[in-house]
Amino acid sequence: MGSLMSCLSDPCPSGNRSPPLQAKRRSSTSSRGRGGGGGRDSAKASVSIDEEALAAAAALVLGQRGAAGGLGAFERSASVRYAAKRQSQGPPLPRSCSTRPRSLADPELQPQQLLSKDLNTKDLETNVIVLVHGGGFGAWCWYKTISLLEDSGFKVNAIDLTGSGIHSYDTNKISSLSEYAEPLTSYLKGLGGAEKVILVAHDLGGVCVSYAMEMFPPKVAKAVFLCAAMLTNGNSALDMFQQQMGTNGTLQKAQEFVYSNGKDRPPTAINIDRALLRDLLFNQSPSKDVSLASVSMRPIPFAPVLEKLVLTAENYGSVRRFYVETTEDNAIPLPLQQSMCGANPPEKVLRLKGADHAPFFSKPQALHKTLVEIATMPPPVQAS
Repeated sequence: MGSLMSCLSDPCPSGNRSPPLQAKRRSSTSSRGRGGGGGRDSAKASVSIDEEALAAAAALVLGQRGAAGGLGAFERSASVRYAAKRQSQGPPLPRSCSTRPRSLADPELQPQQLLSKDLNTKDLETNVIVLVHGGGFGAWCWYKTISLLEDSGFKVNAIDLTGSGIHSYDTNKISSLSEYAEPLTSYLKGLGGAEKVILVAHDLGGVCVSYAMEMFPPKVAKAVFLCAAMLTNGNSALDMFQQQMGTNGTLQKAQEFVYSNGKDRPPTAINIDRALLRDLLFNQSPSKDVSLASVSMRPIPFAPVLEKLVLTAENYGSVRRFYVETTEDNAIPLPLQQSMCGANPPEKVLRLKGADHAPFFSKPQALHKTLVEIATMPPPVQAS
């Protein structure tokens, strides 16, 4: 988004403009390297990965559609659902089959290892966690996090913002931040008087969560910004991305603006070049998750990127905030994350080593451990 300002400030005569940029539909394998040898085996592996990702996406979508206004039950992996059948055919399937070697920063831990044995999530201020996706993503991106948190005793809701995921609305018609965040604010408005939740925001979802914190501070026990836009009063997501203008070449090359209202008007949405998805967002993520994203991501609405937030100390400032840094992030690089934390200090900053811009894919276990740590963190001791 570093080139957004140049797009808005240079009207350019209509005769010199190229046709409106459209979302490019590329093969889900276009972001992988193509080698000369082993072509047949590589092709079979790619098809297998794509089929697995498509099946996962379809299962999640069907589960969501089957639930009345909410997220359907998350289906566990094939190794769990078809365990009995597999026992007669050979060794059981692994719970996760990433092509990326597991690193020490993301050890394979069981949920009970991440929680104290005597911890009862019902004893916490709240055991409800609401996951808010970033620009272009949807509730589908949290499938690993949903499973891990539910196994640990939390109640989890993943929101599809307007025009995202399976929300059937034209992204190009979103004209304000309030419209984009409406599914989240409606959810919070529907909570009972004493009910509270923990909001977890990713990427552009940070703007929506900040907006919700200002509107419903009594409903939000804690807010977690996961490599997200954590802005100050009077700033927009565009202001945040201006800080890295000229320094993030991958982001600038990956942007594809959509002008559904004509080239003489501001863009209505932003697409991400599918060929650059891996380099920009998923440089540490498993191939199957990149495939899932490539068939599931939708355009990013432009109006919420432009809108400046109105945040007050009485509302937004009364909610406990935490920031989770991702060290290998190419979309919102670590220096920019640290800059936001310096300008708007949270209660605590935590770090996911080796995580890219999609830590729910690249470091799901480490992310889960971090979210549990934040959820169980007591209020700071007040000085007497």
